[in-house]
Amino acid sequence: MVSRFIRAVRLGLVVLWASPWTLLGILVGLIGGATGGRMQRVGRVLEFHGGAISWLLSRVPIAGGASAMTLGHSVLGRTVADLDRTRAHELVHVAQYERWGLFFIPAYLGCSAWLWLRGKDPYWDNPFEREAYAREEDGCN
Repeated sequence: MVSRFIRAVRLGLVVLWASPWTLLGILVGLIGGATGGRMQRVGRVLEFHGGAISWLLSRVPIAGGASAMTLGHSVLGRTVADLDRTRAHELVHVAQYERWGLFFIPAYLGCSAWLWLRGKDPYWDNPFEREAYAREEDGCN
C-alpha cells in the first residue's frame, strides 16, 4: 500500500515537472483538433494527429520535416500511422521530459547549437535523439 502511494506521488511529480511543455503540446493539439485533427490517450500520454499538426510537422527544420514530436506528456504526429511507428522513440522523449522538466527544450536546443557549431549534425548527433533511437532499436519503452 505504501509503495503504491509512493509510486503515485512520484508519477504526479514527474507529470507536474513536465507539465509546462505538456500544456504547450495540448494547446497545439487543440488547434489541430479545431482544424480536423484527432486525439487519443495511450497510457499517460496524449497523442494528437492531423489537421494543422500535419502542416506544422512538415515544416520542422529536418529533412522532410518530422513524423512526430513530443512536448512533455503530449505527442504530436502527422497521422495515426506515424504515431504508431514512432511511439517507442517518442516514449523515450517523454521519459527525458520527466527527467529534465522545464529544462528539456533549452538543453535539447543547446546541445543542437553546440553540435552545429562543432560541424556535427544538430539532430542526428544530439544525445537526446541518440538515446531515443538506441532505445527504439532495443525495443525498449
